[in-house]
Amino acid sequence: MKKYFKFFLYGLTYLALIILFAVMFIVTTRADVVKPNNGIEPYQVVKIQLRSLKNNDEPFKNAGIEQTWEFAHPNNKKYTGPLEKFKILLSGESYKMLLNHIDHNIIEVKTTDSKAAYEVTILGEGKNYYKFRWIVEKYEIDGPLKDCWLTTAVSQPVSLGSSI
Repeated sequence: MKKYFKFFLYGLTYLALIILFAVMFIVTTRADVVKPNNGIEPYQVVKIQLRSLKNNDEPFKNAGIEQTWEFAHPNNKKYTGPLEKFKILLSGESYKMLLNHIDHNIIEVKTTDSKAAYEVTILGEGKNYYKFRWIVEKYEIDGPLKDCWLTTAVSQPVSLGSSI
Protein backbone atom coordinates (compact mmCIF):
# COMPACT_ATOMS: atom_id res chain seq x y z
CA MET A 1 0.00 0.00 0.00
CA LYS A 2 2.82 2.40 0.88
CA LYS A 3 4.35 1.68 -2.52
CA TYR A 4 1.19 2.82 -4.35
CA PHE A 5 0.94 5.93 -2.20
CA LYS A 6 4.54 6.78 -3.04
CA PHE A 7 3.85 6.44 -6.80
CA PHE A 8 0.69 8.49 -6.41
CA LEU A 9 2.66 11.34 -4.80
CA TYR A 10 5.32 11.18 -7.53
CA GLY A 11 2.62 11.27 -10.21
CA LEU A 12 0.84 14.16 -8.54
CA THR A 13 4.11 16.11 -8.23
CA TYR A 14 4.94 15.39 -11.87
CA LEU A 15 1.48 16.58 -12.97
CA ALA A 16 1.76 19.76 -10.87
CA LEU A 17 5.14 20.57 -12.46
CA ILE A 18 3.77 20.06 -15.98
CA ILE A 19 0.86 22.41 -15.26
CA LEU A 20 3.18 24.99 -13.69
CA PHE A 21 5.53 24.99 -16.71
CA ALA A 22 2.61 25.10 -19.14
CA VAL A 23 1.14 28.15 -17.42
CA MET A 24 4.54 29.88 -17.32
CA PHE A 25 5.06 29.19 -21.04
CA ILE A 26 1.62 30.50 -22.02
CA VAL A 27 2.00 33.68 -19.95
CA THR A 28 5.47 34.53 -21.21
CA THR A 29 5.03 33.68 -24.92
CA ARG A 30 4.33 36.57 -27.29
CA ALA A 31 1.80 35.96 -30.02
CA ASP A 32 3.42 35.13 -33.30
CA VAL A 33 3.73 37.93 -35.80
CA VAL A 34 2.40 36.95 -39.22
CA LYS A 35 5.30 36.94 -41.67
CA PRO A 36 4.88 37.81 -45.36
CA ASN A 37 4.59 34.86 -47.71
CA ASN A 38 3.53 34.50 -51.31
CA GLY A 39 0.25 32.86 -50.29
CA ILE A 40 -1.12 36.05 -48.71
CA GLU A 41 -3.19 38.09 -51.17
CA PRO A 42 -2.98 41.92 -51.31
CA TYR A 43 -6.39 42.47 -49.66
CA GLN A 44 -5.31 40.16 -46.82
CA VAL A 45 -2.13 42.19 -46.29
CA VAL A 46 -4.16 45.37 -45.73
CA LYS A 47 -6.61 43.47 -43.54
CA ILE A 48 -3.80 41.98 -41.39
CA GLN A 49 -2.26 45.42 -40.92
CA LEU A 50 -5.53 47.16 -40.05
CA ARG A 51 -6.70 44.48 -37.62
CA SER A 52 -3.34 44.68 -35.88
CA LEU A 53 -3.45 48.47 -35.64
CA LYS A 54 -7.04 48.31 -34.38
CA ASN A 55 -5.78 46.27 -31.41
CA ASN A 56 -2.35 47.86 -31.31
CA ASP A 57 -1.39 46.99 -27.74
CA GLU A 58 -2.58 43.37 -27.79
CA PRO A 59 -0.92 41.09 -26.84
CA PHE A 60 1.90 43.55 -26.02
CA LYS A 61 2.56 47.29 -26.41
CA ASN A 62 2.77 48.31 -30.09
CA ALA A 63 2.22 44.74 -31.34
CA GLY A 64 0.03 46.19 -34.12
CA ILE A 65 2.77 48.53 -35.28
CA GLU A 66 5.28 45.67 -35.29
CA GLN A 67 2.88 43.53 -37.34
CA THR A 68 2.34 46.38 -39.80
CA TRP A 69 6.12 46.81 -40.10
CA GLU A 70 6.47 43.16 -41.15
CA PHE A 71 4.44 43.89 -44.31
CA ALA A 72 6.17 47.16 -45.19
CA HIS A 73 8.00 47.01 -48.51
CA PRO A 74 11.81 47.30 -48.14
CA ASN A 75 11.76 50.53 -50.19
CA ASN A 76 9.15 51.92 -47.80
CA LYS A 77 11.22 50.82 -44.78
CA LYS A 78 14.16 52.90 -46.07
CA TYR A 79 12.08 56.05 -45.51
CA THR A 80 10.01 55.07 -42.48
CA GLY A 81 12.44 52.89 -40.53
CA PRO A 82 13.97 51.53 -38.47
CA LEU A 83 11.11 50.05 -36.40
CA GLU A 84 11.52 52.53 -33.52
CA LYS A 85 11.22 55.45 -35.96
CA PHE A 86 8.16 53.77 -37.54
CA LYS A 87 6.54 53.53 -34.09
CA ILE A 88 7.07 57.28 -33.62
CA LEU A 89 5.65 57.98 -37.09
CA LEU A 90 2.47 56.01 -36.45
CA SER A 91 2.04 57.53 -32.99
CA GLY A 92 2.38 61.04 -34.43
CA GLU A 93 -0.38 63.45 -35.39
CA SER A 94 -0.71 62.25 -39.00
CA TYR A 95 -1.37 58.56 -38.34
CA LYS A 96 -2.36 58.19 -34.67
CA MET A 97 -6.02 57.67 -35.63
CA LEU A 98 -5.00 54.26 -37.00
CA LEU A 99 -3.96 53.09 -33.54
CA ASN A 100 -6.75 51.44 -31.55
CA HIS A 101 -9.37 52.65 -34.04
CA ILE A 102 -12.99 51.57 -33.62
CA ASP A 103 -13.67 50.24 -37.10
CA HIS A 104 -12.34 50.17 -40.65
CA ASN A 105 -13.58 49.50 -44.15
CA ILE A 106 -11.44 48.40 -47.10
CA ILE A 107 -12.55 48.99 -50.69
CA GLU A 108 -10.53 47.72 -53.65
CA VAL A 109 -9.85 50.54 -56.10
CA LYS A 110 -7.64 48.77 -58.64
CA THR A 111 -5.61 45.56 -58.79
CA THR A 112 -3.11 44.38 -61.40
CA ASP A 113 -0.70 41.44 -61.36
CA SER A 114 1.85 43.46 -59.41
CA LYS A 115 0.03 46.34 -57.69
CA ALA A 116 -3.15 46.88 -55.71
CA ALA A 117 -4.76 50.07 -54.44
CA TYR A 118 -7.36 50.32 -51.70
CA GLU A 119 -9.45 53.06 -50.19
CA VAL A 120 -9.44 52.58 -46.44
CA THR A 121 -11.89 54.36 -44.16
CA ILE A 122 -11.13 54.45 -40.45
CA LEU A 123 -13.43 55.35 -37.57
CA GLY A 124 -10.98 56.69 -35.01
CA GLU A 125 -11.27 56.64 -31.24
CA GLY A 126 -12.50 60.24 -31.36
CA LYS A 127 -15.50 59.10 -33.48
CA ASN A 128 -14.12 60.86 -36.57
CA TYR A 129 -13.81 59.23 -39.98
CA TYR A 130 -10.60 59.33 -42.02
CA LYS A 131 -9.85 58.10 -45.50
CA PHE A 132 -6.50 56.70 -46.70
CA ARG A 133 -5.14 55.34 -49.96
CA TRP A 134 -3.27 52.09 -49.24
CA ILE A 135 -0.92 50.77 -51.94
CA VAL A 136 0.40 47.20 -51.92
CA GLU A 137 2.89 45.82 -54.44
CA LYS A 138 4.29 42.39 -55.24
CA TYR A 139 7.98 42.16 -54.38
CA GLU A 140 9.87 41.11 -57.51
CA ILE A 141 13.48 40.68 -56.32
CA ASP A 142 14.84 37.20 -55.55
CA GLY A 143 15.00 36.33 -51.88
CA PRO A 144 12.66 35.38 -49.04
CA LEU A 145 10.16 38.15 -49.94
CA LYS A 146 9.92 37.27 -53.66
CA ASP A 147 6.29 37.35 -54.84
CA CYS A 148 5.04 38.62 -51.45
CA TRP A 149 2.57 41.50 -51.38
CA LEU A 150 3.96 44.38 -49.30
CA THR A 151 2.75 47.89 -48.49
CA THR A 152 4.58 50.55 -50.48
CA ALA A 153 2.56 53.61 -49.51
CA VAL A 154 -0.17 54.90 -47.24
CA SER A 155 -1.46 58.38 -47.99
CA GLN A 156 -1.94 61.16 -45.50
CA PRO A 157 -5.42 60.91 -43.95
CA VAL A 158 -8.34 62.89 -45.33
CA SER A 159 -10.76 63.85 -42.57
CA LEU A 160 -14.36 62.95 -43.39
CA GLY A 161 -15.80 64.51 -40.25
CA SER A 162 -17.57 63.20 -37.18
CA SER A 163 -19.77 60.12 -36.93
CA ILE A 164 -22.01 61.93 -34.45
